[in-house]
Amino acid sequence: MASLLTEDDLKQWLHKELRQLDKLLLILATFDVPVKVAGIRERAAEAGLKMGKSWNPSATMSRSKGLAINIPDGWEITDAGRNHLRNLGISSLSPAAVQVAFDLRAHLTKLQNTNTRAFVEEAIKCYEGELYRSAIVMSWIAAVDVLHRTIASKHLSAFNIEAKKVDPKWKDAANEDGLGRMNEEAFLIRCASIGALGKNQKDTLLSALKLRNGCGHPNSLKVGPNMVASHIEALLLNVFEPFPV
Repeated sequence: MASLLTEDDLKQWLHKELRQLDKLLLILATFDVPVKVAGIRERAAEAGLKMGKSWNPSATMSRSKGLAINIPDGWEITDAGRNHLRNLGISSLSPAAVQVAFDLRAHLTKLQNTNTRAFVEEAIKCYEGELYRSAIVMSWIAAVDVLHRTIASKHLSAFNIEAKKVDPKWKDAANEDGLGRMNEEAFLIRCASIGALGKNQKDTLLSALKLRNGCGHPNSLKVGPNMVASHIEALLLNVFEPFPV
């Protein structure tokens, strides 16, 4: 999981009036991987924070009620801990947007495919990092990957027959790569024609594709956290959860 804070941000925040636990969470938030107490102390010293003998990081974090957890590789901040820091103002995301990200992460537990879950989590990380266009594009790439795998494994013959009805020049796809030869709008329409997608699903995904295309090219389109959250949730509900391939 990507770090919430840079080391430069850490120096600024550690000199504010915060509880010991909050300062420890801030330090953990600069790491991408679990870290031992020695690493926490070292990072604090680098940022100009003196952790005297009265500091007992392990004891303090053990009482954090799940904001930080100790695993075999060391301590790490949890999603709840990140949410806690953002509510302290350590992010320009609004509390409402933070809750949306938290809710989106709850969907991840329903995704069976490891690769799909990783794709969606990366899109949510982009959202949390306020990289809104990237979040929309990344989540769409993942959704198309899922749909290609679903059609290739379960509906390939019917898809090729339908594709040839519309375009006699269509060369039968033998796998996911072959399906990628068709433009995405036509692909979604063919999926609906053979019953792999419902009409409302198709319409929702065509809208998502339009937004993805707007975000994937230089233009004046503006997107915000609510728009991105709606986009990702639409893909979760209409692609990632129904098609756990």
